[in-house]
Amino acid sequence: MIKIGIVGGTGYTGVELLRLLALHPEADVRLITSRAESGRSVTELFPSLRGHYDLSFSAPDVATIKECDVVFFATPHGVAQAMMSDFSDGSTKVIDLSADFRIKDIETWEQWYGQKHGCPDLVDMAVYGLPEVNRSAIKDAQLVACPGCYPTSIQLGFLPLLENNLIDPTTLIANSASGTSGAGKQASVGTLLSECGESFKAYKVDGHRHLPETEQGLRALQPVGAEPAQLTFVPHLLPMIRGIHSTLYAKLRGSVDDIQALYEQKYANEPFVDVLPKGCFPETRTVRSTNMCRLSIMEPQERGTVVVMSVIDNLAKGASGQAIQCMNIMFGLDETTGLQAPAVVP
Repeated sequence: MIKIGIVGGTGYTGVELLRLLALHPEADVRLITSRAESGRSVTELFPSLRGHYDLSFSAPDVATIKECDVVFFATPHGVAQAMMSDFSDGSTKVIDLSADFRIKDIETWEQWYGQKHGCPDLVDMAVYGLPEVNRSAIKDAQLVACPGCYPTSIQLGFLPLLENNLIDPTTLIANSASGTSGAGKQASVGTLLSECGESFKAYKVDGHRHLPETEQGLRALQPVGAEPAQLTFVPHLLPMIRGIHSTLYAKLRGSVDDIQALYEQKYANEPFVDVLPKGCFPETRTVRSTNMCRLSIMEPQERGTVVVMSVIDNLAKGASGQAIQCMNIMFGLDETTGLQAPAVVP
């Protein structure tokens, strides 16, 4: 059994970790921390987990956390970096669900997150936790930086085209829409039901924090010497709880024989990427509560613009599910372990 600790488990990614790990056959959740909820029963805060856990939240204690084989940081940015030097001896593997170690350029991170980075010396050792790209590196990683939700949907959508140099990398557009859980559990007026219900809007069009992470990831997919990918990223808020739908656009460099076959071949052996039959379009409800990414691709009217549709659950493949997929790889398990349940429909 894998001894597991969760730091900061009171938010949506924390409870999603608990939900998925509850039925994971190799998971033994030993502790879950929260300064604000220290001493409170996990099932009192999350009654949905009654019968699955007999744990209480505790204040974070490094010595106790390091008794675990792996620790998930389900915390806001800034928390993991403040503690990470305590885990640099390699005794405990770390999977960070925040943005603290995703972006390799420290100045870029500080610009977008508005604070000094608290642990710049360990950024280079962090492996970006997108299994479809970095599976071999994740296997031996000590520190995994779990990708953001929007970046996951966008990178998986563009991957086959970019790595084969089939699109103009300066023309990339991502029109992405997320459910309100993507904003986290902290109350805000913009995510109140009466504010976002029966409505649809764009936000942070002038610059979203996921943009530099996504461009960094897209450029890593390109052949050596290719012109660096540039992305126009427009996020939107959907009046629903879970799910992301990214519609991606790019200009083809020329005629491509069979784009559908390209995607089917690329993802044929990927357990969590499903390329739909030609002419079928993905829906967020078909991935709700799962670690699956579903893709559809076409060239409308054959006018040289390729359109990729990518859907994921922002809390699962976009966060906690992908983190567990990485854990499975790090500990030599089948990476689908504990993640096989189908979507909750309706």
